Amino acid sequence: MHSQPPDTAAKGGILRQPMSVWATAFAAVVAFMGIGLVDPILPAIAENLQATPSQVSLLFTSYFLITAVAMLITGWVSSRIGGKRTLMIGLTLVVVFAALAGTSDSVGQLIGFRAGWGLGNALFVATALAVIVGAASGGAESAIILYEAALGLGISMGPLVGALLGDMNWRYPFFGTAVLMAVGFLLIATLLKPTPKPATPTRLSAPIRALGHGGLSTTAFTALFYNYAFFTILAFTPFILHMDAHGIGLVFFGWGVLVALASVFAAPFLQRRIGTVRVMHLALALLVVFQLGLAVSGHTGIIICTILSGIPIGMNNTAFTEAAMEVSDNPRPVASAGYNFVRWMGGALAPFFASKLAEKTDASVPYYVGAACCLVAIAILVVRRRHLAALERVDIDHTFQEAPLPAQA
Repeated sequence: MHSQPPDTAAKGGILRQPMSVWATAFAAVVAFMGIGLVDPILPAIAENLQATPSQVSLLFTSYFLITAVAMLITGWVSSRIGGKRTLMIGLTLVVVFAALAGTSDSVGQLIGFRAGWGLGNALFVATALAVIVGAASGGAESAIILYEAALGLGISMGPLVGALLGDMNWRYPFFGTAVLMAVGFLLIATLLKPTPKPATPTRLSAPIRALGHGGLSTTAFTALFYNYAFFTILAFTPFILHMDAHGIGLVFFGWGVLVALASVFAAPFLQRRIGTVRVMHLALALLVVFQLGLAVSGHTGIIICTILSGIPIGMNNTAFTEAAMEVSDNPRPVASAGYNFVRWMGGALAPFFASKLAEKTDASVPYYVGAACCLVAIAILVVRRRHLAALERVDIDHTFQEAPLPAQA
């Protein structure tokens, strides 16, 4: 287990971090901006490149499919060349392929460049979590909250930046991301010290072997179904909002703000009160409610349900990430790689299947499927709860650490 000594978390607050951590966190914000960046411009891309919604949805599918598969090699690479070099290679790939995406003349080219972008993003994101956990003050819990804050801020800012730049030209958000990632590259190159390599290099098979652990596999496959529901909302909803880039951007900015707030404040608060596994149950149940709301609502209801769905998504992002880090005895980078390989498959499958289902049936069906996936995720948690007993012990440890000492007689 990776729990911290009682006094470790007290030595540094979440905001009192070395500059290297802030540099990595900034680059992580921009990396996660790339997820929601295309949301406001999906209709414009479809119109300008004469593509159907399901074809445009492949921008997400190619990105996350490559991201998922590349997660299997991130530990192997970083253990041989070091975390800093891995981050810089990942950032370089994102800069190059984001810029190339802005030059696309067909949806096929754009899908291909997004795949290259996904490779860079995988190398960066998986390594960034390990670097932040290793360098942050306040222990692993504070580092994960900081990482999830970067995720939430990036996801919320992505649609806003996409809307502002995309309103001028659909190509500009891609060029803007390339510029911001170049800034992140310079910050990490100058502020992050070379990270030590592990004594034993990570084997290429290590992430797959790590999934042999019952707790990690339970967390990962639950997250796969959860991510299917998550990315049904993120990738399909822009097509049924029937709004311009600014409107879509503002809706998903509101959604992203709630993702960030729930990640940083609601999830840790509830984890201390009811435990990580119960937070997952609660957030998945809330997500079922909002998915059904999206399926049956009119235009105003769709906007409200989309924004409010950020609350359970933010709670789950933090709960699942902490669970993956804590539940097994594998090194954190290895556990993270195995977990992310499985869960990002949900992000790869949902955009294409959701838009295809809508084309073949109607716009409500993808959300019914998303709700069903959340129910499957809850069922996995229930059936395999014994594999998550270690998380309950961690929650109990945290409760004892935070409890006041009894008064001396």
